[in-house]
Amino acid sequence: MFDRLTFFTLMCLTVSGLGLSACETMEGAGRDIENAGESVQDAAQ
Repeated sequence: MFDRLTFFTLMCLTVSGLGLSACETMEGAGRDIENAGESVQDAAQ
């Protein structure tokens, strides 16, 4: 079906894609948490 090189290449592309999407998701979550923290600080003042 697939030779080892093709399988390895597909796996590397899949892992890279998942890694990049996870970084984007974490970056967005970080921004949301930062904004929430700033809102709490503003409300406390």
